[in-house]
Amino acid sequence: MESVPVRCPACRRDHMYVAPAYPCPCGSPTAPPLLRGAPVTTITHRTWNDDWVTARCGACGRHDQWPQPELCCPCGAVLRIPVRPVASIGRAPGTASRPVRPSHIPLPRTAAAPRPAFRPLTIRTARDAVGAAALYLKWLGYRDVVQPAARPSSRIDLRAAGLIAQVDSTTRATALRDVECLWLNALSASVSAVLFSLAGYAREARERADGLGIPLFVMDLTGTPQPVNSPADELVSTGA
Repeated sequence: MESVPVRCPACRRDHMYVAPAYPCPCGSPTAPPLLRGAPVTTITHRTWNDDWVTARCGACGRHDQWPQPELCCPCGAVLRIPVRPVASIGRAPGTASRPVRPSHIPLPRTAAAPRPAFRPLTIRTARDAVGAAALYLKWLGYRDVVQPAARPSSRIDLRAAGLIAQVDSTTRATALRDVECLWLNALSASVSAVLFSLAGYAREARERADGLGIPLFVMDLTGTPQPVNSPADELVSTGA
């Protein structure tokens, strides 16, 4: 596999980086070609265009979208590794000129074990919302997911091995106080925390959750949670 030297612009630490390979639909492992000698950049926010790059399968010639190569430096910086652009000429016959995001590629940095498609629970009541969140946590790989018969004063709706979760089924956006209370409960129990909401999150709540590393999900009435911050994206990518 091709490797390139990488120097972190934040701490000046040197690394040797090898781009991970993912399977093309034809079955051949494919990795974006790295651009040797180009400066790396520190990721401060994410966009679709920056998180995916076009790569060509050397076996079948297919052009497709693949995760942008990234490196997590021990100093905490996440570095974007430049890749060589793929020319549009010589495109494999029948391949679209503008690839779409493939369902067979995991999120950047982590290739999780394949999971079956999530089968949601339609939400008609607040209890359904908790049940849908419990199913989702099991789908992510959490063990021993327990739903209390009655909601405790701590407002913890679900417990699993190493995890507690809260489900906000109200019609208001989840507030900063909800995030902080969940974090304090998780801290006292030495476990991780996840938060689900039907109405979304206040800006201050999202910012605080990002700082605390709490995954945030929103759910619609079909019962399908969607990640809304980076910790949630990472959880979906890696699983429990």
